[in-house]
Amino acid sequence: MTGLMEDIINDTSEHMKKAIGHLELELSKIRAGKASPQILDGIHVDYYGAPTQLNQVANVMIADSRTITVQPWEKKMIGVIEKAILQSNIGLTPQNDGIIIRLFLPPLTEERRKELVKRCLGEGEHAKIAIRNIRRDGIEHIKKLQKDGLSEDIAKVAETRIQGITDKYIALVDQHCKDKDKEIMTI
Repeated sequence: MTGLMEDIINDTSEHMKKAIGHLELELSKIRAGKASPQILDGIHVDYYGAPTQLNQVANVMIADSRTITVQPWEKKMIGVIEKAILQSNIGLTPQNDGIIIRLFLPPLTEERRKELVKRCLGEGEHAKIAIRNIRRDGIEHIKKLQKDGLSEDIAKVAETRIQGITDKYIALVDQHCKDKDKEIMTI
């Protein structure tokens, strides 16, 4: 039975690790006044009738700290890419010269910075909720095994370990949010 406990604890830990990975991805999409290719992640373009990620039909590069350049591999894709960026609602207006698309990131105002910090905290809260739900599922699994004959001592030890793992990942969420807030508020 203890091997089964280890499996439950490891599975719970893996799911929490995935929640942290998702948080990191979401935080990377929040622009902190600096150009980053992740801003364009999730944008799909119509490539010969199939929705394709932008970075698979063009080179996405950082020209300087406030400029992203998108160079399509096929010249005829420039209009399609430009349209996809506009429709993505990321708050950037593409400018093209027929060869390359440039996205200029305006400097962030104090008000916009505070909005972004709130968004970061919201993403952090979503991650915490996900981690707590994973903890609940793991503990419910242990309680179900306890009803099937698992000793109370082993169940308590497993629940304590799951709670310790949960605390570790919650602290990690707080640290990620704190780091992103610092990055956003730095002018």
